[in-house]
Amino acid sequence: MPIYPRTFSHIGLSVPNLEEAIKFYTEVFGWYVIMEPSDVENDDTPIGQMCRDVFGDDWETFRIAHLATGDKIGVELFEFPHNEKPENNFEYWKTGLFHFCIQDPDIEGIVEKIKEYGGKQRMPIREYYPNEKPYKMVYVEDPFGNIFEIYTHSYELTYSQGAY
Repeated sequence: MPIYPRTFSHIGLSVPNLEEAIKFYTEVFGWYVIMEPSDVENDDTPIGQMCRDVFGDDWETFRIAHLATGDKIGVELFEFPHNEKPENNFEYWKTGLFHFCIQDPDIEGIVEKIKEYGGKQRMPIREYYPNEKPYKMVYVEDPFGNIFEIYTHSYELTYSQGAY
C-alpha cells in the first residue's frame, strides 16, 4: 500500500443534549447542520448493525446529528441516554484523544463568544513566538465538558519553524 498523507474526515463528540450542542457549534463557529438529529435503534437495520459492531449489544438507542466545518470536516454529535460527565474531563496523561483544535484568527473574539454561550476559557491566550510571529493559542471547553484548543494560524505555519 502506498504511503501518502491521508486527510481528516470527522470527529465524534458525546454531548448530554443534542439540540443545545447543535446551537452552540452552529452559532459560535458557524458550522453547518448536514444531517438533522435522528434516532438510532439497536435493531437489524444497516445503521443499527453498524452501531452494534461499534458499541456492542448493550445499548438500546441514541440520537445523532452531523455538522460540517468551513473546511468540510465532519463533526458527529452523539446524545446517549443516561450519559455521564466524567469527574475529571481532562485526563491528558491517559492514552487517547484529549482535545481537538479549531482555527480562528480572532482568538480573543471567539473565546468571548465561547464563554457567552456557556463554555470556559481554561488558560490565558498565549503566543508561540512572542515578538516574532503573531501565532496564538488557548485551551477552552464547550458547555458540555469537551476540551479543545483554538489556534490563530494553521498547524503547518505554527510548527514550520521546527522548534519552540
